[in-house]
Amino acid sequence: MSLRAKDPVVYSAIKSFKLEKIDEKLVQIQFPSSSAKQEFDKISIEFFNHFRHKVNNHSVVFDFKHEPQNLKQEVLTTKKIFEKFVEINPLLKDLDDLMKFDLS
Repeated sequence: MSLRAKDPVVYSAIKSFKLEKIDEKLVQIQFPSSSAKQEFDKISIEFFNHFRHKVNNHSVVFDFKHEPQNLKQEVLTTKKIFEKFVEINPLLKDLDDLMKFDLS
């Protein structure tokens, strides 16, 4: 059973974590908030054991780093998506004026 199905709260909290290999024995884990880190702590032992087994390296050390600005996810509404497409193709704006799209 996947983590998404088993515990969706923990999954949502940690899906924005980023792992970066610093060297052969050091992996840096970047997390967006302290609450997300607390949710990760609930499953960290299981995660670390699985990770070490999967990479066949039991001497890996994990370093945590708080990176809120790099891991922020922008919520895209239909209107914002359309505006990005208008930047690429300005003719879409004319089409919107003609057809009166509901982008709310």
